[in-house]
This record gives sequence, C-alpha cells and structure tokens, in this order.
Amino acid sequence: MNRTARVPLSSILFMVFALLCSPACTVSQNTGSTDSDPDPVQPQPAQPVDPFEQNASMQRGINLGNALEAPSEGEWGMTIREEFIQLIKDAGFDAVRIPVRWNAHAMTSSPYTIDPDFFERVDDVIEWVLERDLMIVLNIHHYNALMKDPGAHRQRFFSLWRQIAEHYHDAPNSLLFETLNEPHGELTADLWNEYLREAIGVIRESNPYRTLVIGTAPWGGFGGITDLSLPDDDRNIITTVHYYNPFHFTHQGASWVGEEADKWLGTTWTGTPEQKEQVNSDFDKVLSWAEEHNRPVHLGEFGAYSAAPMKSRELWTEYIRKSAEKRDFSWSYWEFGAGFGIYDRDQRHWRTGLLKALIPESPELESR
Repeated sequence: MNRTARVPLSSILFMVFALLCSPACTVSQNTGSTDSDPDPVQPQPAQPVDPFEQNASMQRGINLGNALEAPSEGEWGMTIREEFIQLIKDAGFDAVRIPVRWNAHAMTSSPYTIDPDFFERVDDVIEWVLERDLMIVLNIHHYNALMKDPGAHRQRFFSLWRQIAEHYHDAPNSLLFETLNEPHGELTADLWNEYLREAIGVIRESNPYRTLVIGTAPWGGFGGITDLSLPDDDRNIITTVHYYNPFHFTHQGASWVGEEADKWLGTTWTGTPEQKEQVNSDFDKVLSWAEEHNRPVHLGEFGAYSAAPMKSRELWTEYIRKSAEKRDFSWSYWEFGAGFGIYDRDQRHWRTGLLKALIPESPELESR
C-alpha cells in the first residue's frame, strides 16, 4: 500500500457519516444541473447528544475480543476481518465493542507516540463498522502495567488518550470512547476516580461532545458501582459494568484462571429460582445506583467460556440478556469468535443456541 496516498481517517469518517445522515443530494439527474457550488466539505465532529439515547442506540452489542487487545493481533488466534463485521450486522446486532491494547504499540518514554501503522489498522476496523451503520465502543484494554504501577504510567495513560482523542475527533457520534477496561490492582477505586477525571479532561480538550463509557474498579464488576465517582458537570457519560457470575460457572476450564478452573468443569446453570434471584439482586444494585445518579448503564461484558455445558451457557446468556434489557441496560456479549465465541470461525457458522439467546429474532436464525 502507498502510505502517502492514504485518505485521512477524518475524511473517510465524515464521508460515511454524511452518507448515512445527510439529506438527499442536490444534483438533478434529469437535467444534469446542480444548485450553487457548496462550500468545501469540512470535518464534522460529534455534536451534543443525549447519553440515554446513545445507550439505547447500541442496545445489542458484541465484543471483537482476543484480537486487537492481544499483545499483537493474531497472537491469540483471532484477526478481525471485514466479513466478520458484515456477519454481525446481518445477525441483527446494533454495536461492536473494540478492545485495544494501545500501550503495546506506543513508545515507553515521552512523548509516548502510538505507532502510526497500528493506528491505521484500528482505522480500518472502525471504517468497516461505520460503513455498516453500527455503533462502536473503543477502549484502552489490558494496560496491565498501569494496574501494577499507576504512578509510573499516569502520564503515559493520559498521553495515549490525548492521541486517540485527537485522532478520532472528527468521527460521528456513533463512536464512543471507553476510558479503561477493568481497572484493578494498585489502581484502586479511589485512585481510579482521580485518574478518570483527568482522563475525561484530556479527552474533552478535543472531543467536547463525545459520549464516554466509564467502568468500575475492581475488574469492572457490578460491586464497584457504589465506589464510582463521576463528575456531576459532565452528563454525556454511560456507566459500564461487567458480569461473569457465578464465576465458577462462567470460567470453568479457563486456563488463564489457574489450575482450580479445571475443578469447576461440569458446573451447570439451570435457571433455578435461587440462581435467578442472585442475578436480579446484582442487577438491581446497579439499577438503583443508576437511577439515583441519573446515568445510563451498559453491560459491557458477559459470557460463559466454551468449556461450560452448552445448554447451561444458552440458558444463562438468555437470562442475563433479558435481565439487562428489563432494566434498560444496553449490552455487549463477550465475544464474537474465540473462547467465549458466539460464532464458530472454523465451521463458519453461528452457534445457533447462543445467537437465539441474544437475538431471538435474528435473520440468521430464520435462514437456518
């Protein structure tokens, strides 16, 4: 590819946005005449929006996991292809969440410059999504060094966001920024409240109207919702939580959890009254906080690993999805085509039971 001839992302994003949102062209095909020459096309950054409407627009989402948040894309067996985005669109999803390990592709010392080639790769994926009129949540994922030593990585974290925000400042409202995936470790809830406020300030320098998605510490869990402190003067924020309970069920057989995960193999979830009540209790805690603080909620991750019994995975996934929708939470299933995947990339087909659990009216189900 001739890098010097590449069209800037801002121009491409604007053209996509214009095609989707602008009124009909003024060219008369009958006469060949046009209205007076328009002003040159100018970039159109995000405009003021209602975060509740934004949240409703990305009601049903899916994570493109194990790809761009791997140390290097493909290292975990998943590489994003444009055909995957079309499959997601055709299945009836409204949004994709794109986890990205930006820190693996940036200088370790000031000015912490992000690799331009990596930016171009992320641009490609974003363009594919925008062309299909899907919402996007773009985050910083797996910044493990920040969790281990927040102080040493503080300025690097903010520099990454300054570059990302400036790079995408012309993108339409359908691109949302998620400040950080699952803060944990030494990045405690109190320290995270401090860091997120500064990160918001950095982003707002170039993206005053961008909808932000902000999660909880530790590990994005629902239990951390009461410790989350968002700035009262910034209402264009969606709160996100993750849900993997009961953990022994959702992570049975997961090698990264440790040897004990194999001891959980065979754990089922059958939707007993007690099991459902636990989900309801957990979700109601989040809902109560959201109503008190007048914030929309996005269930940014939920899923059960492939080692779990499939019938239980389907029942659990359906109940979690229904429980989220009952409370007007948007959701994003973890994930598309890897260990938790709803799509079998080897056999090139959807796992029907999981797809039905998420989108029972999916056109892909009718065709099978």
